[in-house]
Amino acid sequence: MRIFKVKDKGESTAVMIEINDKAKCCGCAVCEAVCPKNCISMQSDEEGFFYPHVEKNSCIHCNMCDRACPVINKIEKEPFEQKGYLIRHKDKEIRVDSTSGGAFTAFAETIIDKGGYVVGATLDEQLRVKHIIVDSKKDLGRFRNSKYVQSNLQGIYGTVKRLLEDGKIVCFSGTPCQIEGLKSYLKKDYKSLYLIDTVCRAVPSPGLFEKYKDYQAKSFHDELIGVRFRDKHYGYSYSTLNIKLKNKESKYHRGVESDPWLRAFFSEMCDRPSCHQCVFRSQYRCSDITMWDCFNVHDFFPEWDDGTGVTRLLVHTTKGQELLTASKKYAETVDASVDKIVDNVKEMVDSPVPNKRRTEFMKDSETMDGKALFDKYFPIRNKNNLKHFMRVVLVKTGVYNNVKYGLRKMKKKGKNK
Repeated sequence: MRIFKVKDKGESTAVMIEINDKAKCCGCAVCEAVCPKNCISMQSDEEGFFYPHVEKNSCIHCNMCDRACPVINKIEKEPFEQKGYLIRHKDKEIRVDSTSGGAFTAFAETIIDKGGYVVGATLDEQLRVKHIIVDSKKDLGRFRNSKYVQSNLQGIYGTVKRLLEDGKIVCFSGTPCQIEGLKSYLKKDYKSLYLIDTVCRAVPSPGLFEKYKDYQAKSFHDELIGVRFRDKHYGYSYSTLNIKLKNKESKYHRGVESDPWLRAFFSEMCDRPSCHQCVFRSQYRCSDITMWDCFNVHDFFPEWDDGTGVTRLLVHTTKGQELLTASKKYAETVDASVDKIVDNVKEMVDSPVPNKRRTEFMKDSETMDGKALFDKYFPIRNKNNLKHFMRVVLVKTGVYNNVKYGLRKMKKKGKNK
């Protein structure tokens, strides 16, 4: 990101945001939200990511966008005392419906019990990911399950601020960059604001996800009306992507070895450029709570290794601890060593390395339809189907977890040599 400096007639210095290095823009949209003239809009680029576009004739060079940018004005975080936990929702159905252990649902239920509002990412009717605000428990299911697409935050920051100024309790969930974007927009702390972030691998392109939807629509000759990025059809240890079709019953449950979207995401082909140089990765966050998966629950608390899911938590603040305590009406927790739960969690501190074919893939995405694009770069061959079949067999015979644990131990021993 670069800041224009322009001399006006009074010899004062004016500024304006221009993006000349896309790795310096995380897409948090705080510049759009803070602009007093509404002359900044988030517009899609050729890769399908949103970046700020300035209507220069309307810009008054107030510098508010520059001062609000969380990348330019990064919050420096020193190490501080944290507490670690495993957590899972008491309701088994909610756990199964969630990405991991249903922790966020428990926090959200607690906030709504207090008359508060909950903010998080959901899929709308067009299967586009955006943040919404709810105040009813019947809507909390919309937040469950991961969204492997960058979320649209249009209008959210301003609404959150109005609720807080009215004395309302608000729980905001998002990626670390979205959390810091909100804090930068608000400019001050609110006792009634609870911030929950995730350990984020990266955010894929919304525009490219449209291509994936086209791929599946053409593959099934039907319209997609639902997507679950982390379905537990085969249990927690082997989560799959599931799609719902308009006119047909779909039995599509495919994992990272055989679904084109998951393959693109986990091979670092469709990440936002800023994710490869993320300035927000750290064990120490400005949120109240950080949550993420606990696939290796067997190493912590084997009694919970029942295939329904468990969440790891880092509690950063007194406010976060109070929310966790209040949420025990809905969830059960186990104390865990901070050092142990963050051990080898690379996504927390290290940025992913972009795939060598990413540039070629993204360039082709500009001209190819979704079916041709994913067939070219992520074709489903016999070996992909075989890997999927073997995983399903191992799950159904009850030995999949043992194989995973064995491979994990072998890998760990190899690193320690």
